[in-house]
Amino acid sequence: MEIVVVGVNHRAAPVAVREMLAFIPAQMEAALEALREQTSESVLLSTCNRTEIYAVVPSAEDGARQIAGFLAGFHHFPAERFAPYLFTMAGREAVAHLFAVTSGLDSMILGEPQILGQVRQAYVAAAARGTAGPRLSWVFLRSLKVGKQVRTDTSISRNAVSISHAAVELAKKLFGGLAGRSVLLIGAGEMAEVAARNLMDNGCTSLVVTNRTHGKACELADRYGGSAVRFECLQQLLAETDIVITCTGAPTFILGPEMVRAALDQRPGRPLILIDIAVPRDVDPEVGRLDGVRLHDIDDLQSVCTANLEERQREVAAAQQIIDAEVETFDSWRSSLQVVPTIKALRGRAESIQQAELKKALSRLGNISDRQRSTVEAMAAGIVNKILHQPTVRLKSCCDGEAGATYAITLRELFGLEEAAETVQFSLQEQKVD
Repeated sequence: MEIVVVGVNHRAAPVAVREMLAFIPAQMEAALEALREQTSESVLLSTCNRTEIYAVVPSAEDGARQIAGFLAGFHHFPAERFAPYLFTMAGREAVAHLFAVTSGLDSMILGEPQILGQVRQAYVAAAARGTAGPRLSWVFLRSLKVGKQVRTDTSISRNAVSISHAAVELAKKLFGGLAGRSVLLIGAGEMAEVAARNLMDNGCTSLVVTNRTHGKACELADRYGGSAVRFECLQQLLAETDIVITCTGAPTFILGPEMVRAALDQRPGRPLILIDIAVPRDVDPEVGRLDGVRLHDIDDLQSVCTANLEERQREVAAAQQIIDAEVETFDSWRSSLQVVPTIKALRGRAESIQQAELKKALSRLGNISDRQRSTVEAMAAGIVNKILHQPTVRLKSCCDGEAGATYAITLRELFGLEEAAETVQFSLQEQKVD
């Protein structure tokens, strides 16, 4: 069995492709159930910048092909439309990639903090539905620890900014500051909250929040000194505001050309800035063609991030050392999956033979004292232990390398230890997702 990851991310796939393959929260349960039929284990990670499926499959090549087919079938798009942007990694490379993701090394904004929570949520969702088995549980729980360690032991996330930070920075740059500017925030989720906090920190004095669930808009506005307006008033809000930052989880566009054109008619001579940081996008790209509108999507924010990269880049080497060490730990653990069950099976087979032969011998000896019985039993156990001692020590000593797997396979074949071929199950009850 092999661990693979298949997906698209901001490094190679434009936002149009990423939104094509994105999963909104309402789709996650059905997606995981569908993956259960094609993989032994699976975890689905879908954010603004990536859609990645981590899975345990018998064959990396066949498994990757099945997962690509699943993406095409679930989203009803021909695979040819996204295949050029799809990446696949297996084994050590896949695990190293996940560690880099949780550490913020693979983010659009280096060191951004949100991804750690997003990976945690993805794992918890898969574990709750029973699709994250022992292999992926070990890897994901380890990745969360790696992400925390990187942020604790390095400065990779010091003054880190998220996409929401970048949206605010872009708004400031376009207007030369936020003082006296009215800002409309569409959405009330995690990204919206980060944006609201940063808007206030950067001098915004007029913040309006709207959301389909009005109660959530009220809660967010109250926390940051803004006001909440019902979603039904969206067109009027567009007519009154200077800057719109939108980040909902809607599966389709919420702002189209007709609505925006009607709003522009009510504000002649005043430009409208739209910053769309949602995936799937909230704003129809056709809106950007309207006179008086400046539309920026999530890909445009890359330039805003450039200025922060140099300082954070200095911490990459230190973070990578932590990741490399943890990947070596993964290699050792993966090797032990072969060795530990083989040792247990070998000892079990020997002890089974010992008990059978001991039973025969004791029946032939007739009436003997308890002391004599203990002596015979101790001798039989001693012989088994001495025979198994050296092979056990040798096998454990080389379990970190390729030789360990080779020895384990050889022992299984020589002694017919078929039951050892199954992976040992690890108890996760004492492990916590902090």
